[in-house]
Amino acid sequence: MTKTNNTLASAVIASIKNRSNRIHNPLIRDPRDGSMLVASYNVHKCVGTDGRFDPERIIEVIREIGPDVIALQEADQRFGERSGLLDLPRLRLETGLMPVPVLHKPKSHGWRGNVLLFREGVVRDVHQVALPGLEPRGALVAEIDLESREGLRIIAAHLGLLRWARRQQADTILDIIGRREDRPTLLMGDFNEWRLGPGSALTRLESVFGPLPAPIPSYPARMPVLSLDRIMANRADLIAEMAVHDTPLARKASDHLPLLARIDLCAGSLG
Repeated sequence: MTKTNNTLASAVIASIKNRSNRIHNPLIRDPRDGSMLVASYNVHKCVGTDGRFDPERIIEVIREIGPDVIALQEADQRFGERSGLLDLPRLRLETGLMPVPVLHKPKSHGWRGNVLLFREGVVRDVHQVALPGLEPRGALVAEIDLESREGLRIIAAHLGLLRWARRQQADTILDIIGRREDRPTLLMGDFNEWRLGPGSALTRLESVFGPLPAPIPSYPARMPVLSLDRIMANRADLIAEMAVHDTPLARKASDHLPLLARIDLCAGSLG
């Protein structure tokens, strides 16, 4: 326990020291090099760190990022009709992003709060998966042909708050992958896991996704210390680089900062 506390304390100190050095979206998509920009963003039901409900800020943060694909968590209300909280037609008009189609309640945007949006390509298949646990957690599994390249699988998920549930949810995701044809796969979302090493529920994913990427703090947005948001790939050369999108607006719009990854579509992993 002492070691864990020291590690957490060190992360807090590092976050404070680096606060003035944060940069605006260090990852840029360049179609000429065959790269693609993906992101994962827990929008916290559009309630910012100032306690204000403001979907407009979330849309503006997404515009700042300019992603080709983005997975959103907590984009619907949690209870009742689970109404969607964003203006998706406006988002599509201003960013070109459109949601992967899912079967949902009439007023919902996505599946258990998960929304997967993409700019270009053809969605070949979508599966909505209920993840085990006490909370209503889920995952979206989409097979997307991007531009002239076929066969990218994207799994957008939001794991639970309890460690035993996260372990079961990780096992469910591995089972999903194991039952399908092998292909390049991105797994991204809010995994609610800050632990590293053997105590982390995410180590179960290493059999498919390899060693966990270096943690990048994304929570809490004002002073990120914990690496709750993750982007992983089952091909070592698929993710070229990762970073958080850290801007003044992003620090206010949600309690999470968006996590970004530049995907190398020319690395011999697709098609």
